[in-house]
Amino acid sequence: MSSISSPSLPTATVATIAAHEGQTVTLAGWVHHKTEKGKLIFIMLRDGSGYIQGVLFKKNVSEETFVAGQRLTQESSCALTGLVRPDQRAPGGYELEIQEIVVFQVAQNYPIAPKEHGTEFLMEHRHLWVRSSKQRALLRVRAEVIAAAQEWLNAQGFVRFDTPILTATSAEGTTNLFATEYFDLGRAYLAQTGQLYVEAGLMSFGKVYCFGPTFRAEKSKTRRHLTEFWMIEPEVAFATHEDNLVLQEQFVSAIVQRVLERCADDLHTLERDRSVLEATAPPFPRMTYDDALALIAKHHHEVEHCTPLAWGDDLGAPHETVIARQFDRPVFVERFPSALKAFYMEPDPARPDVGLCADLLAPEGYGEIIGGSQRIHDVALLEQRIRAHGLNLADYEWYLDLRRYGSVPHSGFGMGIERCVAWIAGTHHVREAIPFPRMLYRLYP
Repeated sequence: MSSISSPSLPTATVATIAAHEGQTVTLAGWVHHKTEKGKLIFIMLRDGSGYIQGVLFKKNVSEETFVAGQRLTQESSCALTGLVRPDQRAPGGYELEIQEIVVFQVAQNYPIAPKEHGTEFLMEHRHLWVRSSKQRALLRVRAEVIAAAQEWLNAQGFVRFDTPILTATSAEGTTNLFATEYFDLGRAYLAQTGQLYVEAGLMSFGKVYCFGPTFRAEKSKTRRHLTEFWMIEPEVAFATHEDNLVLQEQFVSAIVQRVLERCADDLHTLERDRSVLEATAPPFPRMTYDDALALIAKHHHEVEHCTPLAWGDDLGAPHETVIARQFDRPVFVERFPSALKAFYMEPDPARPDVGLCADLLAPEGYGEIIGGSQRIHDVALLEQRIRAHGLNLADYEWYLDLRRYGSVPHSGFGMGIERCVAWIAGTHHVREAIPFPRMLYRLYP
């Protein structure tokens, strides 16, 4: 929130308060907490950019101003005018000697008190919980991850290419999609990915990405799943599977380094072990699906509910955890059985039963943060794969056109914002990595 000041006072925020030492300024925000000691009142103000302690001495202000300070409660909104002075004991090293108070609204019986609350209670009050220190730190990290991702891609010559949320077809079948009737045109679906549409963009620009909400109607209650989440999906023309992996490790490393540089205070608030993030630098380790099965067979006893897999079985959360524990940075698992993956993934020419694809697993048991592949660029093979997956060929005529008119080898990937944020921030559940999570049993607020 922008600060409110009279024309004669400098504009200030908590973030810029050091530049106003010795000056009288006005700061507007919300009362984080308040302590009264007789004729002395300490008011911790939050203005969105940080916290500052205001000190109200009864002898230094009018009776009206002191009474206004007494009226303030947790999360009341107000503007404090006062002298900025250094104080090493105060948060941020500065304090505001209050001279005047303007009260906008006095909050009554704020439900989230400075005590332990259950997760269900906090989720019911998510609209208020986002004001707490740790949730603000988490969501600031989220904002930085999103900005870093887009700005890095922009700097590499990618063009943002927005894709529809309402679609007539799906990328991987309609089993786990939310459906709605679309006027007289039949059934439409909330998009589970923008990938198919963003591939049209690469034929125009060469390097593109889409960014937006995606939806999966999976009846999953794990800490890694949401029914509505955000994805950023780059796609590159003339790029091989190997090119794709290099792009991913550069992309993720750049995001992590930027968060380390710009969100140091937030990571401290979250009590995040920075050493894990500092190790995130290329090259990332790589292993094939076959090697992953062997590793799981050797170490499965180290993780609860983890059992050895047969070839053709998909990796579950416990298996991903076993794999990730063996490394100090994200790890690629590549060349999965083609039957496990989407119809559009290019087969390995040396071994057609596996695809030129990879999942990027984050350390510490956070699971897959990126899935990507080289895409099939041969129209006949793509038609064959669509039929093999039991999909209606007519629904994908426009997608097949991309292979009929100037097809080229190309690759891409999708990164889930919430999983990436959960890992970087070190939070246990992805529900805290998005302002208002949508889960199997959560649609409110």
